[in-house]
Amino acid sequence: MIDLRSDTVTTPIRQMLDAMISANVGDDILREDISVQELESLAAQITGKEAALFTVSGTMSNQIAAMAFTQRGEEIIAGAESHIYNLEAGGLAALSQVQVKPISISRGNIPFEEITSAIRPYGVQSPKTGLICLENTYNLNRGYAISVEDTNKLANLAHQYTIPLYLDGARIFNAAAKLQVPVAQLCKSVDAVQFCLTKGLAAPFGAMLCGTAEFIEKARWMKQRLGGGFRQAGYMAAAGSIAIRLMQQQIAEDNEKASILATNLQNFDMELVHWGNNMTNIICLDLNHCSILEESFIQKLLEKNIKIKVLGKKQYRMVCHKDISWDDINIVEKTIKEILR
Repeated sequence: MIDLRSDTVTTPIRQMLDAMISANVGDDILREDISVQELESLAAQITGKEAALFTVSGTMSNQIAAMAFTQRGEEIIAGAESHIYNLEAGGLAALSQVQVKPISISRGNIPFEEITSAIRPYGVQSPKTGLICLENTYNLNRGYAISVEDTNKLANLAHQYTIPLYLDGARIFNAAAKLQVPVAQLCKSVDAVQFCLTKGLAAPFGAMLCGTAEFIEKARWMKQRLGGGFRQAGYMAAAGSIAIRLMQQQIAEDNEKASILATNLQNFDMELVHWGNNMTNIICLDLNHCSILEESFIQKLLEKNIKIKVLGKKQYRMVCHKDISWDDINIVEKTIKEILR
């Protein structure tokens, strides 16, 4: 099966499994798990932050960050297409008790003037703007890489108003590979960042939340409150350390595969794929101009052992990852062209 629905379907490499078997473990709540400590130190180093926290998922990291940065009744500015706003089961309202001011970020272009206007002036009838959330890559159905310059500009804007800037960097390694900059450079000006171990990095579990030592100490408390305290988590952390050390080159290859597939499909039909210079490993197909029925398109792909994600009416997502080979890319391209001819 060629599974292009998401890079969350990746499976661990042999080195990860070997590391899990031989992990040096202990009780992580008591901070006695050496493998977790090693992973947290590595994550802090790669993002250029003082400290890091091993969490269950990117969603947990996002929610912990919101809880740590905000007070009840405040407002968060976030992208209208962002994960933290759309796909976390109303966690911001349920856990942090904050409301969201959504701002559309078209094609990954940050609307600085609109964000500035969204920051609340003091008023007894208004909520206080407590946090600005940025996502990089932006939009899980597009994968736009946000530049260092735009990130720094947004950080300067936030800090001008004494508002923290949080970065949901679930796919930050894809952004770094696309922009050819170190991950730490993309995180330097933000107050905290999370990245997922389970997407392009292909680990079987977890995410990392990184920031100042003071922030992470508070975040550790929030994590425990949510039931996220680990015991012998080193078995999972060991795979995460291998993922960070060994999988970054693979992520650059994933971006390249997506670019070639998207370009070739675009050359076949200009309306079929939107592809820009700031896109990474995610391709969006739009068949609204095609006569083929949605059910027929999906069925014909399945007959060729190809899975893609349905986004909406005749819109689909394909994500390149380490379990998609170059031969798979050729098969997918050929199959889509044959179906749509």
